Amino acid sequence: MKARKLPLIYPTAGFAGLLFVLGAMWYAASSQNNTAVYLLLFALTAVFLVSIPHTLINLAGVTVTLESAQPTFVGQEVSLPLEVMNDSRATRHGIEVALPGSDGEHPRIDYIPARKAARVTLRFPARQRGEHNVGTLCLTSAYPLGFIRFLKKFASSRTYIVYPKPEGDVRLPSSFMHRREGNPLTEPGEGDDFAGLREYVHGESQRHIDWRAVARGQPLMTKQFAAEAEGVLYFDFFALRLVEVEEKLSQLTLWIIEAERARRPYGLRLPGNEIPPAIGQPHFHECLRTLSLFQVETPHTDPILSSVRRA
Repeated sequence: MKARKLPLIYPTAGFAGLLFVLGAMWYAASSQNNTAVYLLLFALTAVFLVSIPHTLINLAGVTVTLESAQPTFVGQEVSLPLEVMNDSRATRHGIEVALPGSDGEHPRIDYIPARKAARVTLRFPARQRGEHNVGTLCLTSAYPLGFIRFLKKFASSRTYIVYPKPEGDVRLPSSFMHRREGNPLTEPGEGDDFAGLREYVHGESQRHIDWRAVARGQPLMTKQFAAEAEGVLYFDFFALRLVEVEEKLSQLTLWIIEAERARRPYGLRLPGNEIPPAIGQPHFHECLRTLSLFQVETPHTDPILSSVRRA
């Protein structure tokens, strides 16, 4: 990531307190002609002035490398892993990472040794579906005294994807089911016979998570049960009896999660786009990405026809 040319320097709230203290000391020294107070006033002013160049050079040689972010759902948190590298010969202290316009926390790095790197994760809420640009990342530091803050901006071309919020009826729609040729096929799904474990899919129901394995320090795994699959599921945008587009996308998202969890082959039909039935993580993320990027096309009106109609 490239740093922008013009870094910013601005005072903090502590600077206002410092000015008040220095002003009060100057008034006391001048009104009482007290030499000791004058010396203390000049000493504090000198310490403040000396701290300014230390604040300015604290971000010198510091760069940021942003890694790819995992997709998330609306209402959850976006996690942006990044690496802050100190290419200088001195240790850097008190560096904060921020993303302008986000309401998330600002992770703080207490110190980075020379020629070393620190890894942090920037988290903020996902408010809108779609593909978003990270844009600008900011590194700030008020080291050592906290009276002024130095800000350094880095431009990034990274993007992250936010899937629609899974909401609606959790039951898979039998009316959207197309029977396969031949006899029903037994596949992992909802049933009584335990069929094994698989990796937990982010956003799905947590009722089948193997919590005993989690307590042993293992990753999140979901229990699978044998069930009889009646056919292939097709999730059709136009077949939903919902008014709002976002409600339809949320319902389709929930069904995709449940179908993937139950290992039921499913396809997706949207206006102008159709994804054939399949199963697995690539197909799962392809369907969710298609839903997240879905845009309602407004009907195009020919200006010539409009003028003829008005006439």
